[in-house]
Amino acid sequence: MEHVVIVGNGIAGVTAARHIRKNSDKKITIISAESDHFFSRTALMYVYMGHMRFKDLKPYEDQFWSKNNINLKNAFVERVDTDTQTLHLAQGETITYDTLILATGSIPAKYGWEGQDLNGVQGLVSKQDLELLEKNAPNNEVCPKAVIVGGGLIGVELAEMLHTRKIEVTMLVREHAFWSGVLPDGEAEMISRHIKNHGIDLRCGAELDKILDDGRGNVSGIITKKGEQIDCKLVGVTTGVKPQIEFLKDSKIETDRGILVNRMLETNIKNVYAIGDCAQQREAIGLRKPVEAVWYTGRMMGETVAQTICGKPFEYNPGNWFNSAKFFDIEYQTYGWVFSTKNKKDYEQHLHWKHPDDTKCMTIAFHKDTREFLGINSFGIRLRHEVLDRWLNEKRDVRYVIKNLKEANFNPEFYRRYESEIQKEFKV
Repeated sequence: MEHVVIVGNGIAGVTAARHIRKNSDKKITIISAESDHFFSRTALMYVYMGHMRFKDLKPYEDQFWSKNNINLKNAFVERVDTDTQTLHLAQGETITYDTLILATGSIPAKYGWEGQDLNGVQGLVSKQDLELLEKNAPNNEVCPKAVIVGGGLIGVELAEMLHTRKIEVTMLVREHAFWSGVLPDGEAEMISRHIKNHGIDLRCGAELDKILDDGRGNVSGIITKKGEQIDCKLVGVTTGVKPQIEFLKDSKIETDRGILVNRMLETNIKNVYAIGDCAQQREAIGLRKPVEAVWYTGRMMGETVAQTICGKPFEYNPGNWFNSAKFFDIEYQTYGWVFSTKNKKDYEQHLHWKHPDDTKCMTIAFHKDTREFLGINSFGIRLRHEVLDRWLNEKRDVRYVIKNLKEANFNPEFYRRYESEIQKEFKV
């Protein structure tokens, strides 16, 4: 019987296992050193905030895996020998495979700061990070002050988490506004104000220089590149993530930033695949980045590779870009491409509307010559995925999109509608 071994039990690896089982009776083993069972990583923040228990993060009952004849092994893979098709585990054991799927995810990216390995310096990616946060910042007596280095989605989540325990938070963001490398200036500035309004000391144009040692190997503070010292007990590193591929350094599997794959998610080694955060497309798909640490693309890669392994090969095609997040009280959705002010394409034009209450806004991107709808960002107004995806595929005129915004609105009954105000602003 063919043995499929999957390294990593995140959304990519588990999706691959589920779909292989649906389509075959192959032997399946999932290896992970992070947790015994799959859990919803995007909900980790709610455990710390007291809204959920860790066991509530598991979408499947523990017996689901044995019931579906999927073997789980809690172990760390130290080395991959593709010549003998053998995985060498930290415990000294070995496991052989016929087909190998690497779904090892990502880890926080650090940039060689002095003091970055001190106790009290951490990211927020794994279950172990959550456990470490409980140790480092259980309350505001043990940790009265924290500094978060970097913005982005993980940074704002960590700020909200710490804020719920009344821990004072300073955020260092090197851009002129929060996430302005991704968002147009109007949106980035609105979110910056919203974060500050929640009591977070957001400092834009500020960068970390070094992390200070208290003399016992613990964090005592940081110094910015402007020479300012900020005392703290916790330094949250949220300057992005990088693929977790260190264990492959002596293997024959080709890597760059991530594990290099083609459109079939195949590596350079026969019967070895890579999916999820650790995979890097040899050629970027459209305007997408070669490495995408996004939940839904990991799920799609898992489905794709499962079909290929089960004899129905097809290329990975993630379709139109989309994503969603929450910045404290403001929900965010994006469909298609809306680039930041500094990264905007030459042909790209924006229409921007903001509500006077400073908690809702919308930016619509279109081609300035053809008027083709390119993308939309929405804050505080929920939109229907299927409608926006269809309009992007149909290459609709931006005027059509604005006139038909009501069709895309996904807010529940009794929510106030803003389509007429937006249409008035855009003179359509």
